Amino acid sequence: MRDAISGLIGRYDQLGRYFDRAAIDRIDAYYGQAAQRLQAVELINREAAGIVREASQRLWLENPELLLPGGNAYTTRRLAACLRDMDYFLRYASYALIADDLTILDERVLNGLDDTYKSLGVPTGPTVRGIALLADVICEMLSDAGVGDAGAVVRPPFEHLCRGLAACNVRAR
Repeated sequence: MRDAISGLIGRYDQLGRYFDRAAIDRIDAYYGQAAQRLQAVELINREAAGIVREASQRLWLENPELLLPGGNAYTTRRLAACLRDMDYFLRYASYALIADDLTILDERVLNGLDDTYKSLGVPTGPTVRGIALLADVICEMLSDAGVGDAGAVVRPPFEHLCRGLAACNVRAR
């Protein structure tokens, strides 16, 4: 696993170059957002269960058919699996958020997930929507806590997950 700084150093080291203005600006931006990143990750760590609960409730309100017979969240086992996956996405998004590096999401979440979801018949549409709702809930909670506009810092890992899963384009059975 790496972060924005180690990734930047690695790229410049491979090129055998000193940092240029763009690299220094990237480092400055990373440290400039550090407080927001820390506040967001602290919130996620403290409120993970509540974030997942709120996002899932919003998802069920938008798509009640998921909870009905034949829906992918129908039965206690499937509902528990949906909630487990939302928590999994939230945890890995928090890692990418603090590191400001999305590669962990490819390495640990997205690579192979499309095959798994396809084999299980898990629809990616509701999954993508659930991930977007996780970001919404976090941004709202941070705003309520007076953190200000944290969306630019919080949303990229969730958007990356959404794009990766949307590319799978799996439909419900």
